[in-house]
Amino acid sequence: MSQATPPSGYSPSFISTCAGIISSMALLVHTVFLGVFLYAFILPARQAQQLANPVITAIASVWLAGILWWLNHVHRVQWDIRGLSRQGEKDWYLLSANHQSWVDIFVLYQIYHGKVPLLKFFIKKELAYLPIVGQAWWALDFPFMRRYSKQFLAKHPEKAGDDLKETQKACEKFSQTPTSVMNFLEGTRFTTEKHRDQQSPFKHLLKPKAGGLAFAIQALGDKFSALTNITIHYPQGIPTFWDMMCGRFNHAVIQIEELPIPPRFSQGDYQNDGELRLEIQQWVTRMWEEKDALLETIKAEH
Repeated sequence: MSQATPPSGYSPSFISTCAGIISSMALLVHTVFLGVFLYAFILPARQAQQLANPVITAIASVWLAGILWWLNHVHRVQWDIRGLSRQGEKDWYLLSANHQSWVDIFVLYQIYHGKVPLLKFFIKKELAYLPIVGQAWWALDFPFMRRYSKQFLAKHPEKAGDDLKETQKACEKFSQTPTSVMNFLEGTRFTTEKHRDQQSPFKHLLKPKAGGLAFAIQALGDKFSALTNITIHYPQGIPTFWDMMCGRFNHAVIQIEELPIPPRFSQGDYQNDGELRLEIQQWVTRMWEEKDALLETIKAEH
């Protein structure tokens, strides 16, 4: 079958840009429309959040369902999902993945939306001020993290460790209700520049940070029976959010595995027990070495 070509006089880039503008407008309308209902609940009912949460979660689920429908039926993204993963909305889940793009978030929701409790990410504090979406994250108790630069910590050493304390405090909220906690161990999106500046020992990954994961495990104790380890690869190159809007993202390979969490990890004190801290860091490093090798194998296939 011959490949369809764009109408005469219109380049593929022009058509994809038009598609991106239309998609962005549709997403904006979709977000604002549901945002009206969201504000109706989160502003007057913050003090009764226990009652409002199911409604707020339902609104967020409808918003996600709309975006995923668009990815699957308009842009027809090909999802190559490999491996088995536990599913069920009455359990707690701890998930981790390599981080390359904002698109990663939609990939993860494609896999798990409606199958496990709504995924909750650690989000930079500054993003809380995004219109509608920031307030939705706040209402849904997404954990916000304040990241300090090395220069700031050099001047304010008393702030060292505050981000980990915020992680533990946020996770303690999740002990009463089944929750899915998503942690990008690299702490930031992969770029060639960051990889070079870090002098990362991994070919396809940035250095992982074990602290946030360790505090999540310790805050929720035996709620987590395993870590869901997710590896994401984009055969066409890492897409941006705008690429997704324009329909230039249409293939993702996802490998999933369940890693048992050693019981000792939830029983010790990561911050004050040097032996335990080293053990967890080595566990994370081994996982990252295997993920790096897996990415090399997947890339060779494509």
